[in-house]
Amino acid sequence: PQYLILKLERPAIVQSITFGKYEKTHVCNLKNGLKNDYNKETFTLKHKIDEQMFPCRFIKIVPLLSWGPSFNFSIWYVELNGIDDPDVVQPCLNWYSKYREQEAIRLCLKHFRQHNYTEAFESLQKKTKIALEHPMLTDLHDKLVLKGDFDACEELIEKAVNDGLFNQYISQQEYKPRWGQIIPKSTKGDGEDSRPGMRGGHQMVIDVQTETVYLFGGWDGTQDLADFWAYSVKENQWTCISRDTEKESGPSARSCHKMCIDIQRRQIYTLGRYLDSSVRNSKSLKSDFYRYDIDTNTWMLLSEDTAADGGPKLVFDHQMCMDSEKHMIYTFGGRILTCNGSVDDSRASEPQFSGLFAFDCQCQTWKLLREDSCNAGPEDIQSRIGHCMLFHSKNRCLYVFGGQRSKTYLNDFFSYDVDSDHVDIISDGTKKDSGMVPMTGFTQRATIDPELNEIHVLSGLSKDKEKREENVRNSFWIYDIVRNSWSCVYKNDQAAKENPGKSLQEEEPCPRFAHQLVYDELHKVHYLFGGNPGKSCSPKMRLDDFWSLKLCRPSKEYLLRHCKYLIRKHRFEEKAQTDPLSALKYLQNDLYVTVDHSDPEETKEFQLLASALFKSGSDFTTLGFSDVDHTYAQRTQLFDTLVNFFPDNMTPPKGNLVDLITL
Repeated sequence: PQYLILKLERPAIVQSITFGKYEKTHVCNLKNGLKNDYNKETFTLKHKIDEQMFPCRFIKIVPLLSWGPSFNFSIWYVELNGIDDPDVVQPCLNWYSKYREQEAIRLCLKHFRQHNYTEAFESLQKKTKIALEHPMLTDLHDKLVLKGDFDACEELIEKAVNDGLFNQYISQQEYKPRWGQIIPKSTKGDGEDSRPGMRGGHQMVIDVQTETVYLFGGWDGTQDLADFWAYSVKENQWTCISRDTEKESGPSARSCHKMCIDIQRRQIYTLGRYLDSSVRNSKSLKSDFYRYDIDTNTWMLLSEDTAADGGPKLVFDHQMCMDSEKHMIYTFGGRILTCNGSVDDSRASEPQFSGLFAFDCQCQTWKLLREDSCNAGPEDIQSRIGHCMLFHSKNRCLYVFGGQRSKTYLNDFFSYDVDSDHVDIISDGTKKDSGMVPMTGFTQRATIDPELNEIHVLSGLSKDKEKREENVRNSFWIYDIVRNSWSCVYKNDQAAKENPGKSLQEEEPCPRFAHQLVYDELHKVHYLFGGNPGKSCSPKMRLDDFWSLKLCRPSKEYLLRHCKYLIRKHRFEEKAQTDPLSALKYLQNDLYVTVDHSDPEETKEFQLLASALFKSGSDFTTLGFSDVDHTYAQRTQLFDTLVNFFPDNMTPPKGNLVDLITL
């Protein structure tokens, strides 16, 4: 491939690179990495190792594809940003030289120890005073590889697990979703009345302290609902707080409204709703705003018309978040409902969208933070409906992504710092990340875990009838806030046609829209209720199924059992070569207990272990360890496997010295 090498005048810490472009779109522009327009693009470059900056002298650029299939590449100009001040660069250069020297010595130490060159190992370590690894791992190597004291190894691994040393490894493992349908207890034979009926466009919030899910309103296919329910996770039971909240001076029947909960003060707020055009008039279009007090079981009307108080007009499909610490509510987006044929508003025919508002619960005052804007300024935000908005209570930012504006599906992702009133564009949505971000046009429900710094997104059905039938799917995505990366936990690509049986429906909820998803970040469980399955044959159909979703990673207990299994498996294989009878007993007892016999894969692997009893010593050969005895080589391989579970800053270097030899 063609490439460019840029040589800097002197070493510098290069933090970012900017690619300039021609004043119009051009066939020679670089494809995939860059957009085909006239705007320059900037990318950050790796310039740190373990939080320490390192300098470079050369930058290599390898273009792979141009926008025109058989055209040459064109890079209009390149701009490098960074630090070239010698006072900053020189210490980094010194550190980098030392770092390379140190890593080279550590690779030698690792190589010497793997091949049991004890004298060379000790001599080099004594001379350089460089540690190959954390003392705990040296201790593990001593007990496992040199002494074969397997019981002591198990104790050491157990201590490491209990001290949380495997947590970094666990956090890097992929989640596996586990759906479970919740069948709540019904009370004294009143059947269907003991739980909420079928609906879509309802609202749910969760009180994580008491593990209670609150559900209000919705549309059952023919009418708006005003019933209010609480589900106790501990008792697995729904309780109807009110059959009609309007009769208890609460909100009237509604759907497509929004709710948020203040867990500290145990209060629930609700705002907005959808109104059919036939019932819209100046009175019904007032945006009422209610607060429910959980402890006193009372509703309070905070405002008959939030627009008159400086807040939003009557909206639906907006988003609302609670900041309990500062006692503030943030609401953004949503479509403003207007009277049809009103003369006073020349833009009435064009849909209007609501901006970003803050409500101070203490002073009961509204403040407009951002108006709806189609400009692309750095602090402008574009209003929308059906988007996701989440509040991160620790870094005090709102995260907004997705949604729809008229016929356009939006794919941007930005955060808003509520304290500094600053917008930060995470992604403008124009880059084609080819399936590595949640697709637009599908109903997305999102939750946030401030402790884990994660945003979870369940992507369901599209509201668009045209887009609906082509691929009915659920997918679950996780956004890592710190790493700024999306990962897809699962997709079920089974179209309904391929799956006439019920197996999928029993294992996970069918794709839908107008459903609700809440997250208990304390107990790490999602709850999903109801929605519209989008069946064109029965458009009034709504769902009343209730699901829990747990995202599972390997637990500490699982890893401890797995490590014990690896150690005992190796111990068994050593015994099998010298004392087959003792090995058989060990297999049946000590090794047996480290296997999960309900897991078919583990069971099969365990059953195949017995074959080691019939192997001769010559059957065992270990690649790359020809000069050390078989036992030492096998134990070294086990040690290398166990080391992978420990944090990177404790372990020997990942590479091998022999891999540096090129042919």
